Amino acid sequence: MNNRENVTVLGLGQMGTALAGAFLAAGHPTTVWNRTPAKAEPLVARGAVRAAAPGDAVAAAGVVVVCVLDYDAVRELLEPVAESLAGRTVVNLSTGSPEQARQTAAWAAGHGFGYLDGAIMTTPPGVGSPESMFFYSGSSAAFAAHRDTLAALGDPIDLGDDPGVASLYDLALLDMMWATLSGWLHATALVGADGVAATAFTPVAIRGLSGAVAGFMGTYAEQVDAGHYPGDDATLDVHRAAIGHLVHAGRDRGIDGRLPELSQALIERAVAGGNGQDSYARLVELFRKG
Repeated sequence: MNNRENVTVLGLGQMGTALAGAFLAAGHPTTVWNRTPAKAEPLVARGAVRAAAPGDAVAAAGVVVVCVLDYDAVRELLEPVAESLAGRTVVNLSTGSPEQARQTAAWAAGHGFGYLDGAIMTTPPGVGSPESMFFYSGSSAAFAAHRDTLAALGDPIDLGDDPGVASLYDLALLDMMWATLSGWLHATALVGADGVAATAFTPVAIRGLSGAVAGFMGTYAEQVDAGHYPGDDATLDVHRAAIGHLVHAGRDRGIDGRLPELSQALIERAVAGGNGQDSYARLVELFRKG
């Protein structure tokens, strides 16, 4: 007999469809609902049950996964069936802010159902891979009870009882992604100006990120938490000189220099403030102060 937990998925966009598909692939009886019923047909062909209305979908499972456009859409969808959710767990994988997550968790508590706010760290094709990270925050009891079920989607990472933390981590990693991709694209333009192909440069870039840059992050994390920034690896004075070479090389090649010039300006501010012998991690204080 199938002892897998019953799951309901509300919202069948590309991501919602991938979530439901992963539950089905892992053997979970899966009920689905979408405003456009036809979107459920491929999942029904794989064994999902299509609910006629959100209330029917909620009644079918103890775990209700919601993946819609935003938190306004979540509330619009769940408020009419809030009483039916009592005793169940809602896992909200819609995108929003930490503040919205906390507000929704408080609303859920007022209606007597468990709530986990989640963030998906992959695109739809990566759903179901154990390598894909899924962040969850909110009810620790709900996470413990349904962890094995959530593992069907990817690696479930518990970020604690504050329901806003999963969204906060999501935004922080997007921050890193955009900064990293922008840096790589600027670097690719720089080397490309001298005829170096992006496919030739990128393997070296990836090795540098996973090696030296990752090492800096691990070291600097402890400095940031301690508020102490010894320049044991390289001081800001050293970084100041090096980034000057980068800015000039870009100008000589007609490359837009606004990205490295931003870092250069931050370094100059820190040095002007008497912190030239500190590590690069000192710049976190400038971000905190704005």
